Amino acid sequence: MDANQRPFPGSLSNRIAALALLAFSLIYGFAGSRIDYAFSSDPLGPRVFPVLLAAVLGLLSLIYLFVPGRSESWPQGTVLMRCIALPALVLIAALLFEPIGFAGAMFVMTAGVGRIFGASWRASLIGGLVQAAFWYLVFGYLLDVYLPVGELFAASRRG
Repeated sequence: MDANQRPFPGSLSNRIAALALLAFSLIYGFAGSRIDYAFSSDPLGPRVFPVLLAAVLGLLSLIYLFVPGRSESWPQGTVLMRCIALPALVLIAALLFEPIGFAGAMFVMTAGVGRIFGASWRASLIGGLVQAAFWYLVFGYLLDVYLPVGELFAASRRG
């Protein structure tokens, strides 16, 4: 049987990625549909965006699963380590979002990305600090978006 005649054409890597994205879209859509809110200035509420995003990701992952693609080789060495480290860093920053807030998680993420791509510790830390402060000011003051300061810092404010 020709590779393009199989029910799931393309390389095994493509199929694994498509199934992982499909699973993520289902989990994300379910979590987004369960968002509970007391009030909202948006007439549709906060559920719509994550559910819509999950639907688009699910559709694209199904297309990716069934449409044949060319077979790619896996990266080696440093590139492979970066491919593993970046999603791990995103997960770490997401887990730190509530405890240390937006600015803290942004600092960890930006400084970590700098280190992954070879910047010095000094440059990574300064870049993380500048990025975190800049985006906190943009979202918090220019766009008037509420950003959590984090449980750690909120507890220290109370005394």
